[in-house]
Amino acid sequence: MRDIFINLLEKLITVLVVIMMIGVVVAAGGALFVPQPGVPGPLMALAILIGGGIYVVVMGGFMYLGLGIYQNTRRTAEAIEQLAAR
Repeated sequence: MRDIFINLLEKLITVLVVIMMIGVVVAAGGALFVPQPGVPGPLMALAILIGGGIYVVVMGGFMYLGLGIYQNTRRTAEAIEQLAAR
């Protein structure tokens, strides 16, 4: 049962990362077509794409890192149990 929840969390993280990337692209598109006082639209859109992309990569990386730590700990515990059984 525990593995089902971990697998669902992994899929949920994947969906969240995709939604965040879509949000970054939509925000950049909005900045491109909506004039901002004092800042050119294409420059603002590029800044949103770069900043948002870095944010998504960092946040997604931390989320996947947490899952990776769990998976490695589980595999290590299984390996130690097999060694102890010998």
